[in-house]
Amino acid sequence: MTSTRAWRPGYPLDLAQVLRPLRRGSGDPAFRQDASGAWLAANTAQGPATVLLTRASGEVCATAWGPGAQVLLDGVPALLGADDDDSGFEPLHPLIAEARRGGPGIRLGATGRVWDVLLAAVLEQKVTGEEARRSWRELARRFGEPAPGPAPEGMFTPPTPAAVLGIHDWEWHRAGVDSARRRAVIAAAQVAGRLERAVELRGVAGRLLLRKVPGIGVWTAAEVAQRAWGDPDAVSVGDFHIPALVGYALAGRKTDDRGMLDLLAPYAPHRQRVVRYIEASGFRKPRFGPRLSVKDYRGM
Repeated sequence: MTSTRAWRPGYPLDLAQVLRPLRRGSGDPAFRQDASGAWLAANTAQGPATVLLTRASGEVCATAWGPGAQVLLDGVPALLGADDDDSGFEPLHPLIAEARRGGPGIRLGATGRVWDVLLAAVLEQKVTGEEARRSWRELARRFGEPAPGPAPEGMFTPPTPAAVLGIHDWEWHRAGVDSARRRAVIAAAQVAGRLERAVELRGVAGRLLLRKVPGIGVWTAAEVAQRAWGDPDAVSVGDFHIPALVGYALAGRKTDDRGMLDLLAPYAPHRQRVVRYIEASGFRKPRFGPRLSVKDYRGM
């Protein structure tokens, strides 16, 4: 069964930029952008679903398939930033002001669901992006559901909490997931239903609820908050790259987490919004120093 809706945003919309945080690498099984539009495969309370988003004549056309199709269609406005409120935000640095002028379509979208983005965030803890994406692809393809509808070949939903709890130790090992991340994912899967309440709590309260799960810290909670409810103030403290990026962009020097938070403090409660503007601007910090090596846990 196919369901559709048309929605006209009352603001400039950069579809690719708004959806960018949901993409986990070029081979993401749950997200794809091609000539036909942007495809998202997801889990909902009603079951798996796929949505295709396209733009035409100022409207967003959404087409969805699967048991959770209506959930995804109902969530299209929030997904594309309709609930994002930047009132009171003042760009204090020239780079931020220019990024805002050049990217009026950049908004903070919200999936309205915790589990899918939580699973991906835990897999990204303390490993390189390449390692995390490899594990994400492996788990989705082996334990997710084929994306409903005529989705591009190779698309799958992320594994559900029930599917995660059925994964054997050797299968985690094959997917390159070490014991610490494995324990965090399993602990989250055991209380996944309760964690969905974080979307209703939002803000600090929502992040604190997520952090009650062993293995989920400040960084992971922020990564989930940014995507699940479009939290404009949830900064990814503990990230390998972001503190230096913010430091060079706003002060012309490398900073650590403390220095990053000091630079972002005048922007509260929009600190994450500033990070998004920096990323969208195309600014790049100087490249020097050693890179993290990729570990293959499957052979250990």
